[in-house]
Amino acid sequence: MNAQSPPLLTPEAARRLQGMLRAEIGPGLSERELDAVEARFGFTFSADHRVFLGAGLPHGSSRWPDWRNGDPEDLAERLARPVEGVLFDVEHSRFWHPAWPSRPSETSDALRVARTELEGVPQLVPVYGHRYLPGTAGEHGHPVLSVYQTDIILYGNDLTDYVHHEFAGRSSDLLARTTVDFWSYFVEGGPGIDVTAPTPFTPYALSAQEAVDCLRMLALERLIGRRHHPEQLVEAGLAALVLDVESESLPLLAGLTRTEHDQAADLFDRVLTELGLLQDLPADTTDLPWETARWELVRWWLRLIVNDSLAPGPGGDLITYEGWAALARPHSLRPLVDKTGAYNDWAAVGRGDREHLAAAIAEEAKRLLDGAWPPPD
Repeated sequence: MNAQSPPLLTPEAARRLQGMLRAEIGPGLSERELDAVEARFGFTFSADHRVFLGAGLPHGSSRWPDWRNGDPEDLAERLARPVEGVLFDVEHSRFWHPAWPSRPSETSDALRVARTELEGVPQLVPVYGHRYLPGTAGEHGHPVLSVYQTDIILYGNDLTDYVHHEFAGRSSDLLARTTVDFWSYFVEGGPGIDVTAPTPFTPYALSAQEAVDCLRMLALERLIGRRHHPEQLVEAGLAALVLDVESESLPLLAGLTRTEHDQAADLFDRVLTELGLLQDLPADTTDLPWETARWELVRWWLRLIVNDSLAPGPGGDLITYEGWAALARPHSLRPLVDKTGAYNDWAAVGRGDREHLAAAIAEEAKRLLDGAWPPPD
């Protein structure tokens, strides 16, 4: 769904955003430096990306592109990665965009046609790691996209929303919006899920401890920037109440009606405090964003898959983006990521044979849970 474009980012707002980053902030790029980068690499920054980099240049981690002193080959590779990822899936996963001419039977010809079509696609410009902004001169308010080949999802409705989501753990109340036709197709028309949406699981707790664990996991999801539907918090509270978890505010949370859902988040916080869960949440102390919390969540999402509380496809998507991608792509999770990719493959969707692929994801989830945790790489 499209929504009204947000206002242009100001230098003052950009500096406030940079205060949320786990990074050193160097002097901003001058207009001359920004122009020189664009000329050297043959692309343009969007207007808000220019403002952001002009306010300060994040560095201190290889995930931040160093547009001032970075290795030119590395920067060129980052810029080429989105298109090369699409071509990889054209070759290996039979991907073909519906707006392109009919796919040639020979792979080499298909790659040639795809490469020609991609020459007219708006450039994606790296922001941080595999998060990208469309690079359209003079335009602002584009969404930030998380890009791995043709697994592309919305990670922020604009640059401000993205920083709040990725680095400050704040959920977005904005309507999902996309702005660039080709890349929007993957967000709106691809076979995967929007993993920034609330986790689509059904309650499963059978004991008081499992109910408390569910409350903790919801708190961890919020900690890393995921959002929840109010009814999810109410349902989790109701399950805990029925299973005799003791908390003064629990009956208030569990008893909320739909017209009272605006109180759910505050009452959820009160329940967490009364159960001693808030002060027990892990800190963000490593270069990887919320590393300890993410490993806990990956284990929980795997359990949800195994006990049929979370469908294998959406669960695999969630673990791919919030786990494997954010945790620097650990080898131990790669088999599950590959099985999820096979499940999401356009050819598999067309053949209608996703059931056994979903079973393969669930089998891999069980194998991971049966081993040491976190799984050794």
